[in-house]
Amino acid sequence: MLNEIKKDAEQRMNKTVDSTRDEMARIRTGRATTALLDHLSVDYYGTATPINQVATVSVADARTLSVQPWEKQMLPVIEKAILESDLGLNPVTAGESMRIPLPPMTEERRIELGRVVKHEGENGKIAIRNIRRDAIHTARELLKEKEITEDQEKRSETEMQALTDKYIGIIDSVVTEKEKEVMEV
Repeated sequence: MLNEIKKDAEQRMNKTVDSTRDEMARIRTGRATTALLDHLSVDYYGTATPINQVATVSVADARTLSVQPWEKQMLPVIEKAILESDLGLNPVTAGESMRIPLPPMTEERRIELGRVVKHEGENGKIAIRNIRRDAIHTARELLKEKEITEDQEKRSETEMQALTDKYIGIIDSVVTEKEKEVMEV
């Protein structure tokens, strides 16, 4: 019973770390990455569809993204979605493809993005602590129902804390890595 609780908590913590990494990938750095456009959707025959499912998004060089729609009529729709996003990018359409130059970031913007990175990291840590709280609560309920002993409950708490420390350490390293990437000129 306690092993199932621990296994479930570990899976949920793993998903939280993955989610935090995804959020970090969306934060724009000075370097071009296709993950910048992953969360943008366009209207494709009445359905909101991610850009990467209607076009090929690739990195042309360190500061330029290239978007090649599979259907020519999608070009203005994709351009509009990029312009309306909060990314602050200005796509340049040339024939049947689009280039998106990434403007160099100012020091002020880098500091602001550093704060955003820390905030996202803190959200991930909070989620992990909530998972720990839920698992410990479940173990205490089992103790109340006399399905486990006090020793088992205490051991479970210790194991959950160790698991929490491990995953918070992983999130800390992801945050540190992203901050370094953001502050890089």
